[in-house]
Amino acid sequence: MFFIPLFLGFSADLCNVINEGEMNYFYRGYLFYALLIFFGSAFNSLAGSISIDTSHFYMRHSFDVLKYKLNIDLYDCYTSPYHKAYSAIESITLKIDSLSNTIKLNAVNSSIVIDSVRGVCKFFTHSEDTLRIRLNRDFQPGEIVNIRIHYRHKEVVDHAFYSGYGCVFFDFPPEGARKCFPCWDRPSDKAMWELTAKVPLEVRLGSNGILSDSLISGDSLYYHWISSEPVATYLMTISSNNKYNLDVLYCHNPLHSGDSTQARFYYNKGEKPYEIERVICPMNTFFSSKFGEYPFRKIGFATMNELFKWGGMENQSMINLQPNAWMEGLISHEFAHQWFGDLITCGTWADVWLNESFGTYCESLWLENTGGFNAYKQHLDTQANSYLKENPGVPVYNPDWAIHTPTAEQLYNVPIVYYKGACVLHQLRYILGDSMFFIVLKSYTGDTNYRYKNAVTEDFIAKVTQVSGKDYFWFFDEWIYHIDHPVYQNKYKIEKQDDMRWKVKLNVVQVQKKTVVFKMPLEIKVQFIDERDTLVKVNNMFKNQLFEFEFSKQPLRILFDPYRNILLKEALTIEGIINDK
Repeated sequence: MFFIPLFLGFSADLCNVINEGEMNYFYRGYLFYALLIFFGSAFNSLAGSISIDTSHFYMRHSFDVLKYKLNIDLYDCYTSPYHKAYSAIESITLKIDSLSNTIKLNAVNSSIVIDSVRGVCKFFTHSEDTLRIRLNRDFQPGEIVNIRIHYRHKEVVDHAFYSGYGCVFFDFPPEGARKCFPCWDRPSDKAMWELTAKVPLEVRLGSNGILSDSLISGDSLYYHWISSEPVATYLMTISSNNKYNLDVLYCHNPLHSGDSTQARFYYNKGEKPYEIERVICPMNTFFSSKFGEYPFRKIGFATMNELFKWGGMENQSMINLQPNAWMEGLISHEFAHQWFGDLITCGTWADVWLNESFGTYCESLWLENTGGFNAYKQHLDTQANSYLKENPGVPVYNPDWAIHTPTAEQLYNVPIVYYKGACVLHQLRYILGDSMFFIVLKSYTGDTNYRYKNAVTEDFIAKVTQVSGKDYFWFFDEWIYHIDHPVYQNKYKIEKQDDMRWKVKLNVVQVQKKTVVFKMPLEIKVQFIDERDTLVKVNNMFKNQLFEFEFSKQPLRILFDPYRNILLKEALTIEGIINDK
């Protein structure tokens, strides 16, 4: 009853629709597949309890979408009553990866209606939020398939397509694209994007990639945007308003004098983005020096209206913001995502920290560039304190999310994925040292295995190991795969040996109950009676560990982790009696 019958012979390449009563023969051949799904769910439950990375396995798929081409009519969405309905024609080009005669696309029934499917199609069904397209033959791996879909978006609020008060936009995280166009809606399947949008003459509209042209026909304006760089579906966007102001400037590339990056600022009446316009080119230069040249030809920023629920959203080359959110910290976070999240996209949702922790850490990096190390450290200290107060006791990496998509609220867990993850990156900088840390980051963003593609947590760990020449799995195992943080209850004792020698005994004790022992290099500052001090470094490998130091002058006190390089901890260090045993 959810299918619209089509007239046979309407088009030679027009698919037939199967109604529910005629579907038995279609599904009979998939009984074995259904059994696999059933038993697969049991394996999925088991996989959810495994602490090692499972992402590479769950990124596999039977086809690879190469390009989405969307021709969409939004003309009636900008004036009262601000319609949510629109019509569109979508062309999908994909490459077959394993022998197949069926293509399955995500397409939410409550949001979109499929009118027809054309191309190499025998028939299609649309039910249970899935568009199943039976191809006209078996396709071999490597073959290219082209499909054209005529569809309509319903007059519904679905929290993916937004229309209100002259502002129209897409907002997809984590998997809302399937509500606006049929697609394979997973972060691991990136594709080129081409958009033609029909709007009223007064509308300004931005999207991913470069504006190829904008043509006037009668009372309509047709915007044509093209992204030749692959985009994850959740990063595809339309950002538009019938009252936008638009400023355009260019950031010159210091490494290539003839090249420049276009920066477009779409903003609402009364807003003043001028300070961000002033700072965006220096920010581009700074991040490019750390992570490699800016990876796209354009960067756009657009403020939405009150319908937009985030502070900002890092859509590839076209960032959406809250109204009047021209704040340097937010801009640095979203702009850094163009490297960490857009150039290299998390392979599964279990790996979302590779996006959000890095974007959050880059806020602090930008502060270090503009305000010095103290500004950097103060920002991270604040985030660490917030994590310690709000810690929900879950790991940064949740293996179940490689299989089952979490809600947006679960996925974007601020204390864990943002604050804890950013602090973990500072701690990685601490153990690697500044030089090696930034060499690792630039090698990661420059690796062609990941650029314009995806990476998972295992990949980043492997990159750290490869570049540094040392195995750092232990570090990520503690801080990313396991929950919580160390809780230290330390004691020290100063003993006089003779007139020229003093001994300091330090008992480092971790008392956390629900997680692992955190093996970390520790810094101990020893302050002397002559008001001088020295810094001692030790490796804490055990839950209860005794360290002894000898000095030729009298120590006064010791300070544990004096520069707070281990941000994620609770610690109490007192002078007291130590049991040497």
